Amino acid sequence: MPASSISRALPSVLLFAAACLSAPATTLAQSEEPNSSIAACLKAWDNHPFGSNPAYRTLSTSVKVFGIGQDTVDSQVTAEPALVLINPGVNVMGGSKIELLNPKGWYCMRTTVNVMGGMEIKVHCDARLALTSDGTTVLGNNPESKGVTVMGSTRVERVGCGQAS
Repeated sequence: MPASSISRALPSVLLFAAACLSAPATTLAQSEEPNSSIAACLKAWDNHPFGSNPAYRTLSTSVKVFGIGQDTVDSQVTAEPALVLINPGVNVMGGSKIELLNPKGWYCMRTTVNVMGGMEIKVHCDARLALTSDGTTVLGNNPESKGVTVMGSTRVERVGCGQAS
């Protein structure tokens, strides 16, 4: 495709991306408070060590557009099981990585939004991961059905398998 065609199509693509991002974010903000997210993950895990009103920490993620922005890494290793709520991750037209490396981590991800890019979620082999909502894919690849993917791919990879933890 010639560069002039790409530059003419770019505003339409950005408008499309903004529309895709605004709907899930609005729904999430109105209907999903942190406590309901934690409750959804605890229900998904069924058997967990946290009780009915657990303490948790929150891991913020960044918005990446055209590959600009920070990747998210949780490298804090704990001696006991740790419940971590992950705020929504957003990636538009670039690559994004979320690394969840605590072997005793119980990661509760609110959602991910990936538009025309690649999102990679690396989770320690011994960690737990639950998503508070069902996945949606439009013209893309999202075999794990994690988050919202539009014309891109979202991949979950287990890391650190076979290593002492």
